Formats: sequence, C-alpha cells, structure tokens
Amino acid sequence: MKITTGSNAAPALVPGRRFLDAPLLLALHAGDGGSDDQDLLDHLANEPLDNSASLTRARNVIDWLDKLDLCTFYGHESEFSLPPAPYVLVLDQSARATGGPTLDDMREMLVFARTDNINAHVVILGATDGFFTTDDAGATVTLLAPHVNPWHLFRGATAVYCHSTGAGFDALLAGHRPRVFGQPWYGGWGLTDDQSPDPTRSRRLTRAQITLAALIDHADWHDASGNPAPIEDVLAATEAQLRAARADANGYVATNILPWKRRFMRQYFGATHITFTDDPDVVAKEIAAGRTPLHWGNTDADVTRIEDGFLRSKGLGAALVRPLSLVSDDLGLYFDPTRPSRLENLIETRAQLPDYARARIDTLLARIQQAHLSKYNVGTAHPDLPVGHRILVAGQVDDDASIRFGAGEINTNRALLQAARAANPQSVIVYKPHPDVEAGLRRGKIPDAETLADVVATNADPIALIEACDEVWSMTSLIGFEALLRRKPVTCTGAPFYAGWGLTRDIGNVPARRGRSVDIAALAYATLIDYPRYFHPETGAPLSPEQAVTWLESARAGRSKPAQRALAIIRQLRARFLGLSD
Repeated sequence: MKITTGSNAAPALVPGRRFLDAPLLLALHAGDGGSDDQDLLDHLANEPLDNSASLTRARNVIDWLDKLDLCTFYGHESEFSLPPAPYVLVLDQSARATGGPTLDDMREMLVFARTDNINAHVVILGATDGFFTTDDAGATVTLLAPHVNPWHLFRGATAVYCHSTGAGFDALLAGHRPRVFGQPWYGGWGLTDDQSPDPTRSRRLTRAQITLAALIDHADWHDASGNPAPIEDVLAATEAQLRAARADANGYVATNILPWKRRFMRQYFGATHITFTDDPDVVAKEIAAGRTPLHWGNTDADVTRIEDGFLRSKGLGAALVRPLSLVSDDLGLYFDPTRPSRLENLIETRAQLPDYARARIDTLLARIQQAHLSKYNVGTAHPDLPVGHRILVAGQVDDDASIRFGAGEINTNRALLQAARAANPQSVIVYKPHPDVEAGLRRGKIPDAETLADVVATNADPIALIEACDEVWSMTSLIGFEALLRRKPVTCTGAPFYAGWGLTRDIGNVPARRGRSVDIAALAYATLIDYPRYFHPETGAPLSPEQAVTWLESARAGRSKPAQRALAIIRQLRARFLGLSD
C-alpha cells in the first residue's frame, strides 16, 4: 500500500518550539514534556482532573488532533509504502537523548514485537539519529524513513511498541495501548502496557485526563504577541496553515482577475506559483504543468471559481478594500442555485457535527455576535425605529450575480419591498439599501423608497438593524444568513445558499436537492469554516476564522492609497457613463 501525504503531513506540536511563524499565528511555550518534567508528573499524580467541562474540552482536543493528523512527530514524507494491514508498529527514537535507551534495549523491544506477533509484518518508524538501520529490515520487517507522520501508521497497526519516544503519546491518543519499555511521562497511568513500570505511578487515568493535564493544564500557549491563548486557537491556526499548504502546493493559473485584485491574490496564493492570464494557450500550458485553474466569478468552464467570502473586510469590495476571506468552488458557486456547489456538499456533510466542531463553531459565533461583525462591517448604528412588529427588508445590487442566478420572480428591490408590505400590511417595514448602492458604486437605488417602507435605514449597521427587528425578508442577501446566526426568522423570496435546509420560510423556488434538514451550527460551520479561506490582508499569510475575527475586531476601515486613486477614477467613470453618484 502506498500512502501519498505530500504537504498533507502535519506540523508537530513540539513543546518549547515556536511553530507556524506568521503574523497573528500562534506559538507553544511549554515544559519539555519528557520523563524528567517533574511538574507534569506531579500534576498527573495529584490533580483531581475530574472537571466535566474540562474533560469534554480535552476529548474535543483529541478528536481535533486526530482530524488534523497532528502529533509530536514532524511528518513531511511525500510518499511511503506499507505492507497490507494489519501490521505491528515499532517506534524508533534518537540515540542521542540523555537518559534514553541503549541499543540493546531497542533491539530487545524489536525482538518482543516479532515474537509476540509471530505471523505479522513489523513496521519500524525510524528516527533522526535513531537506533534502527536498514540492517534491521527484511522480508517481514519494513523500515520507514524518519518523519513519516505516525497518524497514518496508527490506523493500520494492530499493536504499537515504543521505549520512551513522544510518539508513544500520539499512539495513546490514536486509541492504542502501546507496549512501553521505558518510563516516559505518559507511561504508568493505566493507558500503556508497561514492561518496566514505575512503582511510584499507581494512579489510573483516562485519555481525556492525561490530555487535560499535558496539553491544557500544564502547557502554556501564547499568540505571536506573547498573549495567553487557548490550545483551540493553536489548532485552528494550524488547520489554516495545513489547508493553505495542501491547496497551494501545485500553484495556480488565474483568469478574469481585475488588475487591482492581482496584487493581493499574488500574496494570498502566490507562495508557490501563480500566473495571471486570459490567454487560452497560456492557460492550457499552465494546466498541463499541473497548475490549478482559478477564475474569478461564475463560469461554465471546468475551473475552481473564486469569490469574496462572508466575513470579507472592514469596508466595501466595490471601494477596492482588500478581502480577508475568499471562497473557492470547483463545482459551482454559492450564489448560483441552478447547479450544485461545493458549499451545498459541505452543508450536507456537516449535518452531524462532531463534538469538537460544534464547540468550535459555537465559540466562533459567540465572538462574531459579540463583536457585531458582518460581511463589510460598515455603517453607524441605526435610526430610531417606530414601535411595532419590525421587518427588515434587505436591499441588494440590482445586477448582482446572486440576483441574476437566484432571485426568481421577485428580482428587484422594489418588488421585494412591495411583497413584504403586501404580506405584512400592519408591520413596520425597515428597508436597508445595499452599501454599494448607497455609495453610488452599483445599481439598485429606489428613488421613492420612503413611500414603500416606514423607515429607509441609510448608512446603518446591518447587524444593529437585525437585532432591532423581529424578522428579515431577503431575496438572496447575506443579511438573511447573518439574521439566522442571530436566531431571527427569515423569509426568502429567492434561493440563497442558506435556503432550503429547514431554517428559513421559503416562498421562492429552492432546489429540490437541498432536502436535508440541518441546524444553524452545521450551516454556519460549513459557511464560515469549511468553505472560505482567510488571509491577512496586509501580508497574505493564512489565517484561521478565529484570527480573522480578531483582525476585524481591531482593524480600521479604509483602503490603500493606490486603491483610493483607482476608486476615484471608477467613481468618475460610473457617474459619466452609468449615471451613478454618491
């Protein structure tokens, strides 16, 4: 069996090492985690480790480590071959470690592995400066090079043998009961089969308890600024790094990219290679070289389509403010319900969230709500609103792609206002124009909106309006999604990505393929974590969603000076040729 990991190999969580060094990314500062770490041993021996919430958190950390293939061993092999499962796994370790095993100790361990499993193949995971060499390999013994990620090996192993390597702890987290020939810090607590047990360790612990002690209680996690941070933020940052490494490994050829977008896209996607061109011959040549084809916006071509994400920026995209999130979709795009999209698949997949994922999205949503974040994060609070049942009607850009593809029969702001008023004659109708329309950058203005709505909330914070109103009406606006996150009833006249999952009142034509009911957590996880990628808008470094929220919480609205000059020219052209003005 050949396993290809490439850039899928996970970085290590090595105590004391700063890893994944980039703006806003996190670092680990902890004890050495070895058998001489008396503080950790005392903690394991004496602390209650019985708080149910903390143990739930530890179990979630284990599941997240499993999902990411994260370990104390740094894995980077692109390919390696294994015999068919089942096999026995032997973990080598450095021969230079002070107080470690001798060569005789390690050879004795290998003998036990072979004689205990007389008919099984033995796989040795080598180590840098390790004990085992090619002389130890043979017909029934395979020696793998150092730094193969052991998570790939644990899943096919029937037994694990180790002396005192930290990878034995990874085996324990992977569900094994490793046979241990030394006295590592994780041995002697009832989770290992100890060949030489430490008589001072008589306590019996669970996997969750030892994880709580070692990775949560005993470890000190800090962000790049030196501020304390939870391990969950480290895992989120690591996941963002891994995703970027996998996606960007082969480079890109990008089409339909406006000049002002190329600069930030080169920072976001260009670490390996990116070519901007609309020449079909160049595109074909780049694809033949293994590049991934990107295309901004919707297209029928067989490419990965990219668009702005849902937590986009502090300022308008039409005002040339860089996005800090982009979505990529190899099937369709989220705003086009005429065909399936990758987001639809992700929503269905997330219908049953594992516990660690549910805890993550609950925490992320609480932060988003507390910070009052939306897609663009513009506008003041809101005007005084009349007393009564308030309905927020979300205006959009008349020629927006989501309107063209997904609005259905009600496809203008005027028609949406009229429908909301006709269905709710006694309610207070609050109309929120789209910020691009308010800024004079896009079409969609209703000159007599005041005759159709009780309040026209110009330059208003959409989140403040959502919170002040009792329900929301939308064609395909993202405001409907933001209202769902805040548990407000939403009526959809079109088929936005969040319609058709049992969370909205749908009076438009929603694709029949969206037949599965999901909860808001599943919808939010797919939409805010799985689907977009996040980037530091100044450096292009990958960010986790949590780091993106941190950036938005403190960022100032605005755009670069080149973008300001380009925007001034755009305003002049729009005013001259399209009749649009501020």
